[in-house]
Amino acid sequence: MEQPAPGQFDFSQQRRTFRFELMRSVPQGLLVTAFATYAVFVAIRVFDLSPLMKGMMIGSSSIGLLLSLFVVQLIRRIGWSVNRMAATLWSSASLGFFLAAYAGDSGKLYFVGVCSAMVALGAGLPLMAQIYRKHYEDRSRGQLFSRGSLLRSLVAASAGWGFGLWMEAGGSFRLLFIVYAIGSLTMSACVLGMAPVLLRISNRIHWFDAFRHAGQDRAFRKLLVAWMFLGLGNLVSAALFVEYIGNPRYGFTLAADQSGLITSTIPMIAAMVTVLPWGWIFDRMPFYQVRALVNLFFIAGVLFYYLGGTILALGIGIALHGMARSGGEILWSLWTTRFTTSDRVAEYQSVHSFLTGVRGVIAPLLAFAIVGFLGPVSVAWISVGLMAFSTVMIAPEVIAELRGGRAGSNQ
Repeated sequence: MEQPAPGQFDFSQQRRTFRFELMRSVPQGLLVTAFATYAVFVAIRVFDLSPLMKGMMIGSSSIGLLLSLFVVQLIRRIGWSVNRMAATLWSSASLGFFLAAYAGDSGKLYFVGVCSAMVALGAGLPLMAQIYRKHYEDRSRGQLFSRGSLLRSLVAASAGWGFGLWMEAGGSFRLLFIVYAIGSLTMSACVLGMAPVLLRISNRIHWFDAFRHAGQDRAFRKLLVAWMFLGLGNLVSAALFVEYIGNPRYGFTLAADQSGLITSTIPMIAAMVTVLPWGWIFDRMPFYQVRALVNLFFIAGVLFYYLGGTILALGIGIALHGMARSGGEILWSLWTTRFTTSDRVAEYQSVHSFLTGVRGVIAPLLAFAIVGFLGPVSVAWISVGLMAFSTVMIAPEVIAELRGGRAGSNQ
């Protein structure tokens, strides 16, 4: 095979990565339904876990994101490829799902299995940003990512509804979690099929060394702060999506298939419709304008979902949130590729993921605490207030972009 000239982009590696990314998107789409609906639904309806345990379960994937900071430093020390580390983490996630599937009547074993699986999945996910930066061309990265995201959304939408019908018809949740376990193993195989991506080797481990970039890069630092407020607001409201419609105390007591339809299928259909346009927008529109636009969709979705009071309002709200989530996934996964050089993407992304993990651990616990005292409407307003404040923080950069100026290091 003819090798590309030095400095020339290798399109054969892009094609190879994209093929395996499409294959990986299928099991990842199945796993989305565990995060979005069924892990918590089973915790509510089968094991009747406490609010604290449900909050910890929702936050467990964020613990994985938090740990990704140290995963990147470990890769630099031991010399593994990014691919190998991701595959190792996702293979270990399958063990957690198998434990949950065979927990019997033990809610504690189920809790441990689900949490350990989600931690491992979360820790490996940010590593994909380094693969995208290495193997996807700059001018088409958003569009290539959005095509994989479209497939994930299609699978998640179908599975979200289908799994609900299965459980409502009396099917055991155990088979569902065996599917999740096999899906985790399949993701491992797919990432190993991509061309290996290696990071610069370090002779010593400096666990928090990546945070030096936040001190040196003002635009990066400010966006991390703004994203913290946005993420807290979004995650506080999202943590209660299933609880709000599944717990009788809040007025909605929906069956498994209805819950799956609202919290998995509808938002995934909305994401499918909008993900390709979001990818096109990401490649062509200045970054901060895209960030502000996605924020507005998140805010509108939360307001409809919690304040509408009807099934129709739930559907509209969760659809708007799904649209925002498809754009937000592109931004979350790719924004660091605009802010730094190729070799630093993993470190920038690890800082971003660490802070995502911090708020992801805090937000569900905070949400369940607030809703117990103040109710879901108060949670919604707190969520909207935090996201609005985040949007105001980046308003100067948005204005600078509209005027044709340079808004940060991404330009």
